[in-house]
Amino acid sequence: MRIALIDSGLGMLPTAGWLRHLRPDAHLDLVMDPAGMPWGSRPGPWIVERVLTAARAAVARGADAVVVPCNTASVNALVPLRAELEPGRPVVGTVPAIKPAAVAGEPFGVWATEATSASAYQADLVALFAAPGQATAVPCPGLARAVECADPDAIADAVAAGAARTPAGVTGVVLGCTHYPLVSDEIAAALPGVRLFDSAGAVAGQTLRRLGLDPHPDAAPAGVTVLLSGEEGLLPRTALAYPVGAALAAGGPVGADLLPPAVREPVAVSNESFPGAHPISGR
Repeated sequence: MRIALIDSGLGMLPTAGWLRHLRPDAHLDLVMDPAGMPWGSRPGPWIVERVLTAARAAVARGADAVVVPCNTASVNALVPLRAELEPGRPVVGTVPAIKPAAVAGEPFGVWATEATSASAYQADLVALFAAPGQATAVPCPGLARAVECADPDAIADAVAAGAARTPAGVTGVVLGCTHYPLVSDEIAAALPGVRLFDSAGAVAGQTLRRLGLDPHPDAAPAGVTVLLSGEEGLLPRTALAYPVGAALAAGGPVGADLLPPAVREPVAVSNESFPGAHPISGR
């Protein structure tokens, strides 16, 4: 079984780590785009073409499923990607874990990039699942970039700024950018007593369900291939700063202890949580 993950950079690592943990015998193609990053600042049609090009290359290499562990790419490209690849092979997108955060009935924040925080996409998810006034958007300028660069000082500054913007009294925070779980320890330390919600584990689980596979963490590891803007290569050096990235680079299994610690328990959310009219709904 071969699974391709498509993202511009390191935001794919948490989902890739979960897939490697649950099914180490699935070959992973980590399809990154250093020449085009960051995707978040690009126009929608450009993102669509970039994702479709990456997916076609992954399919040509034998991918049985395509995962898009990126909110920006999911919003822009999942519909055309599914139109081209399904039903022949499953396509799984990423949905922020707003629904499980809302289920508790307590106030929560949604940490995300500035663009996502101001988007109709996030507002629609909050309106769909949260009670009025329950959720607060918390833009986190520079945090995704700091994580991508593995810059400890910039990460510390961005996390501190996000914590300062988070209203007192929230009991949960949704990590609304796929980069953020990589620094979940730092976020948890800045928000003592606040539960973090992330969907990487659920996206991995949904991928296995779409493929008809059960978890088998004890299986012998298959390979991990890295594609950098179409060329085979190695994981970026910055990926090695994170335990899950170092484990993926080593090619062995990924133990639960190497997954982002503050969100190690998978949240009960999947693409199936969303109605068919939603652009990133699953099947």
